[in-house]
Amino acid sequence: MSDASAAPRNSPARVLFASLIGTTIEFFDFYIYATAAVLVFPKLFFPGGDPATATLQSFATFAIAFFARPVGAALFGHFGDRVGRKATLVAALMTMGLSTVAIGLLPTYEQAGLLAPLLLCLFRIGQGLGLGGEWGGAVLLATENAPPGKEAWYGMFPQLGAPIGFLCSTGSFLILTDTLSDADFLSWGWRIPFIASAALVLVGLWVRLKITETPAFQKAIEREERVRVPMAEVFSNHFPTLAIATVAAAATFAIFYLMTVFTLSWGTSTLGYTRGQFLPMQMIGVLFLGLMIPVSAKLADRFGRAETLIAASLGIVAYGFAFEPLFVAGDAVSVTVFLSIGLGLMGLTYGPLGAALAELFPTAVRYTGASVAFTLAGILGASPAPYIATSLAKSHGVAAVGWYLSAVAGAAALSFLLIGWKFPTSRTVRA
Repeated sequence: MSDASAAPRNSPARVLFASLIGTTIEFFDFYIYATAAVLVFPKLFFPGGDPATATLQSFATFAIAFFARPVGAALFGHFGDRVGRKATLVAALMTMGLSTVAIGLLPTYEQAGLLAPLLLCLFRIGQGLGLGGEWGGAVLLATENAPPGKEAWYGMFPQLGAPIGFLCSTGSFLILTDTLSDADFLSWGWRIPFIASAALVLVGLWVRLKITETPAFQKAIEREERVRVPMAEVFSNHFPTLAIATVAAAATFAIFYLMTVFTLSWGTSTLGYTRGQFLPMQMIGVLFLGLMIPVSAKLADRFGRAETLIAASLGIVAYGFAFEPLFVAGDAVSVTVFLSIGLGLMGLTYGPLGAALAELFPTAVRYTGASVAFTLAGILGASPAPYIATSLAKSHGVAAVGWYLSAVAGAAALSFLLIGWKFPTSRTVRA
């Protein structure tokens, strides 16, 4: 009996919970930063000058993490493809968690001067490094343990961490803003979600330490398929696939951060909505994101990853033209519908994305390849999105933001079409 077949297998419940809990924690940590980048950091870490400039400076620190994520993907991907998925997932979670807690303990600009924003940038980079290694490992933990024909269904469980993490993050800030005065919230209340995330990290570590290595990686060890430098292998032998996958995933990031970071900033600063009014509208929209993730995974397992993702991307192209008529002042129903449609479309692209990216790369470089593609897509689609959208809205109106999203989604649709030509049928990710 081979080592791989003799090794104990993870139960489906344990695999799916371990992949879900980790990404939930990671995205919770990431989103509390995104919310604080709008509500808190412009006032406490970038004071002086006009509020719009302070917000743009805060968005710049928000973007830093997306440039750190490919570094994290390469670093953790290397060990994930060389040492194993389990140990790497534990290390990624600790990196993200410790960085988040540290942000909650930082001095403000008034207390420490320029050191405060510098430390904020440093620990924001730590968040990016951790998330860069987390996502790929969580997806592989799920898909490499999936039964044949259910790769997208298993692979969507880590994706559910995004809406759950967002709801927990937004809910915590909503409770704090409703129960605390503005002075108390800015003084100490904003720190609570960052520090409290330590408890969630401990839960995630406890779950992940109980899982065993995936069957696919065990077989790679047995067959001596591991490569010495996975990153070099990806760039030398899989670069066209990496490039296409990066552009393909960009629209998913762009629409999410436009629906969350940009709309929160523009809605509260320009359209006249209060934080207490706008955050519940976003939370309703995120419910549609969560609902569409399993729907899209079922469709992807039945009709194919590329076909499902092409259709969703074309839906986003059309949705871009709804920005001006729906995202308006004084009409909460219209804005809620606007956010719900946008985040629902994002769910249709996000659900099958993990399985779609993972199956493009062989086992020996899968952690690295999928993680790097995902994180580079974050740089292309998400990191500039709030900044570009704010600039476009100020100079050309909200309609221009929608056109920007349509262009990104159009490029993604073409890329998924190329992926469909290269991989015309769904392949098992354990091969």
